[in-house]
Amino acid sequence: MADLPGDGVALFSTATAEGTIRLTLEPQQLAPLGEDEVLIRVEATPVNPSDLGLLFGPADVSTARVEGGALVTDIPEKLRRAVAARVGQSMPVGNEGAGTVIAAGASAAAQALVGRTVATFGGALYRSYRVARASDVLVLPEGASAREGASLTVNPLTAMAMVGTMRREGHTALVHTAAASNLGQMLVRLCAHEGVGLVNIVRSPAQVAILRGIGAEHVVDSSQADFMDRLVDAIVATGATLAFDAIGGGTLAGQILTAMEAAQLRLGAPFSVYGSSVHKQVYIYGGLDMGPTTFSRSFGLQWGICGFLLTPYLMKVGFEEVGRMRSFVVEHRGDIFSSYYSAEIALTAMLDPAVAQACQAKATGSKYLINPTL
Repeated sequence: MADLPGDGVALFSTATAEGTIRLTLEPQQLAPLGEDEVLIRVEATPVNPSDLGLLFGPADVSTARVEGGALVTDIPEKLRRAVAARVGQSMPVGNEGAGTVIAAGASAAAQALVGRTVATFGGALYRSYRVARASDVLVLPEGASAREGASLTVNPLTAMAMVGTMRREGHTALVHTAAASNLGQMLVRLCAHEGVGLVNIVRSPAQVAILRGIGAEHVVDSSQADFMDRLVDAIVATGATLAFDAIGGGTLAGQILTAMEAAQLRLGAPFSVYGSSVHKQVYIYGGLDMGPTTFSRSFGLQWGICGFLLTPYLMKVGFEEVGRMRSFVVEHRGDIFSSYYSAEIALTAMLDPAVAQACQAKATGSKYLINPTL
């Protein structure tokens, strides 16, 4: 096994008893590697919306300031209960990333990865070095950069899981919200490749233009007065009875179910006081709106709203299917699953209040890539 490098640094998020979230950079201590483990020098790791819940929790990022070398944000008093279980615990941050394997355990599988560029996910990527099992990394082709691999796990596999869930549950088309996001654009390209009907819900004319520009056929703007009419039209055209919602709070999940039921009636479903017999499903997988999910039951009784996570899906489909998914992602890293970053920053920049506020804004087209080697 190669000698381990000098210790690096790692980013942690801690909720305090005083009602704050503190981000700190702490020394990273490296232990000897296990037989099947590799040590990755992290060179690219994105700031995804899914990272923000652990980074800042329910804190008000407009209060961000630097105190004693830490970035501190205040949690509104009414929201402090939401982080009670993690008070005093330093939580490692960063869902996915990529870099170079610089050391490995004794197994042949681990040793074969030394010098290769790999991607991985599972947390604790906002750091100088990350230990992973050899079987858990996605190996990039020779010559591929860490930047290419930084976002090749969470969003691509989630997009594939959405299409896979659709097929496993007997649906034929999808609805997706916050659809101009990095993940949303991947889903547009994936559904086009797979011949799957997709209804994209966005929140501004500018986002409509982004998706039209990459070939999306059905794009509906929820800020427009005729949103519901347009949504029903798009669902009639595609036959979608399954939706994935990144918003979470508010009325949108219920509006989607209402539109699905209206589409079924327009498509000829017979009248029943219990609504159509077609099951309509919304999976909530994000929390861009952390408020309550509210809806009026105007869509019969054949419906469901529940949460969706990538990891349980991967566990359900099994090792061989996950392997096929990962191979497909690597093959299409430059087209279906390509990512755009608005800025590349050092890990120390995560302690800058302006960067924290920009990340929390979750603006379309604004995505930071952290390079801990800077």
